[in-house]
Amino acid sequence: MMAHKDAVVGDTVKGVDFLMKKNKIDRIEGLGTITAPGTVEVTPESEKATTIATKNIIIATGSEVTPLPGVDIDEKYVVTSTGALELPKVPKSMVVIGAGVIGLEMGSIWSRLGTQVTVVEFMDSILFGMDAEISKNMARILKEQGLDFKLKSKVTGAKKTKSGVTLTIEPRDGGDAETLKADVVLVAVGRRPFTQGLGLETVGVNMTDRGFIQTDSHFKTNVEGVYAIGDVIGGAMLAHKAEDEGVVLAEILAGQAGHIDYDAIPGIVYTWPEAAGLGQTEEKLKESGVTYKVGKFPFSANARARAMGETDGFVKILADAETDAVIGVHVIGPAAGDLIQECVVAMEFGGAAEDIARICHGHPGLCEVVKEAALAVDGRALHM
Repeated sequence: MMAHKDAVVGDTVKGVDFLMKKNKIDRIEGLGTITAPGTVEVTPESEKATTIATKNIIIATGSEVTPLPGVDIDEKYVVTSTGALELPKVPKSMVVIGAGVIGLEMGSIWSRLGTQVTVVEFMDSILFGMDAEISKNMARILKEQGLDFKLKSKVTGAKKTKSGVTLTIEPRDGGDAETLKADVVLVAVGRRPFTQGLGLETVGVNMTDRGFIQTDSHFKTNVEGVYAIGDVIGGAMLAHKAEDEGVVLAEILAGQAGHIDYDAIPGIVYTWPEAAGLGQTEEKLKESGVTYKVGKFPFSANARARAMGETDGFVKILADAETDAVIGVHVIGPAAGDLIQECVVAMEFGGAAEDIARICHGHPGLCEVVKEAALAVDGRALHM
């Protein structure tokens, strides 16, 4: 399995390298530092620094794991997602600190391989920020798969032993501490922008208190010729969001018009089953006082899902009560990350639930659950 993973990653890296050469892009490896507007100094590991003069500089350095006080990462016994993908053998036990997307994805992988996984989360629920119904159902499903959850808890210390790691855990709201032992601990409490050592302070790039780079709607910083995209400017820390920002910025720098709709960027959780969210959640709509309609349809009523033996989950579509415009979509079930894409198209072009409902969906297909959920917005689901 690891050999296959390494081969896929290796081929992908080679593919990107080929595309750079094909499109005549010069790649210089090393630590880049902005020494002045229009000037970047690149320092390779074992060579002298090289100075590059350029008209425009784009900062796209991504993010790094947020450290947890009292828990020292060694990528062997206390690991990040990087180390979790490089473990030499299946551990008997693992504690995951953080029940966000990365923590659940990594934890569920090792659980399916036979590891006893315990997830410690500071918040009241897992997948905080996603639709509450998705969060609740994902917790139920993962518990059925064998994962254990300790919510409203915080890790205050970690001690490495000959047999693994011993964690000290305390209730978030006060109470007695307890210890938890595991062969491996995965730290997945979030990520922070990688902006240190880039020379941003030298040229005066404005930053937020949390270390994000401040930009305008065209990704331009306050320094002429310096731009930034991706994780370093905040928002959803997603590869596809950063990629779209890169495309838009390239278009703008080429004198064209670029556009990105941040309400139409899907977030996907690659557990099994998958979960995906788009646009507004019910909780946000209630807080903002927006009146809306809900259409929901379960995979258990879908022929393809039953044939696959994957009947857990549902598709939920939220539509504006007055205009019928799709304003939120939430999916948990097989291929959720793929099924939500037609709803991305609908939202991008201002589509209504009725538009999705009137599209012919292939039978038998999981996509029919999306159509049925759209029909259910007005109480017209055909197979329920």
